[in-house]
Amino acid sequence: MFPELFSIGPVTIHSYGLMVAVGVITAVWLADARAMKTGVAEDGFMFMLGLFSLIGGFAGSKILFWLTILPDVIANPSIMLDFANGFVVYGGLIGGILTAVVYCKIKKTDFFVCFDVAAPVIALAQFFGRIGCFLAGCCYGQQTEGSFGVVFHDSLYAPVEVPLFPIQLVSAGLNLINFLFLSWLWQRKPKKGAVGAVYIITYSVGRFVLEFFRGDLERGSVGALSTSQFISIFTVIIGVGMLIRLLYYKGEEKR
Repeated sequence: MFPELFSIGPVTIHSYGLMVAVGVITAVWLADARAMKTGVAEDGFMFMLGLFSLIGGFAGSKILFWLTILPDVIANPSIMLDFANGFVVYGGLIGGILTAVVYCKIKKTDFFVCFDVAAPVIALAQFFGRIGCFLAGCCYGQQTEGSFGVVFHDSLYAPVEVPLFPIQLVSAGLNLINFLFLSWLWQRKPKKGAVGAVYIITYSVGRFVLEFFRGDLERGSVGALSTSQFISIFTVIIGVGMLIRLLYYKGEEKR
C-alpha cells in the first residue's frame, strides 16, 4: 500500500518501521504507567525492562527467521547482514520473554507480576505492527476471489494487482481485541501469572488459525505445519499448563 510514507532529504520514513516504533513506544509508556499506578514496579523499571526485552526480541526474531531459511543462509551467509528485513514474531516473543526473565532475576523482581502488566500492551504493540505489515505489504494473505480482497499496487513483498485476503488487518483487529480483553482481565486482579498465561493461549490459538490464510511462503515449515503453527502447539500447552497450576496454587493475588 504505502511502504514509504515520505522522505526528508536522504532520510526515508518507512511505514512498517514507523508503526513498529509507535507500537513499542505506546506499549512501554502504558506498561510503565500501569506498573507505577498499581505499585508493581518503580518509575522507569518497565521502561528498562521493555528496552532490554526489545533488544532480546529483535535478536530472537532474526535468529528464528534465519533458522526458517537455513539452507539459503548456508548457501549465502551474507543474508545474515540484512537487519532491515526478515523477522519472525514468535522468535521475537521468545527472545523478549527470556530477556525479561533474566532482567527480572537480576533486579530481584517477580517476572510473572511484570508479565501480567506487559501482556496486554504486547498485544497492543502487535496491533500497530500488523498495521505496519499491511502498509508495507509484507506477511500478506492468500489470493482470494472474495469481496474483502485487497489489491497491492506498490509492494516489495506482496504480489501486485491481484486480490489478497487482508490477513494483516484481521490479525491487527484480533490483537486489538486481545489488548482490550487482557486489560479487562488484568483490572480484575486475577492470580499472579494468569494474564500472561491467557495471553500465551489467545495469541497462540489465533496465530495457528491465521497461518492457514497466509500467502507468503518464506516462513518455513515442519511437516504440514508452518513454523509458527508448530511452535503454537507447544506455547498453547505451556499457557494451559500455567493456568492449571494456578487453579491448584493457593497464593495471593498479583497486586
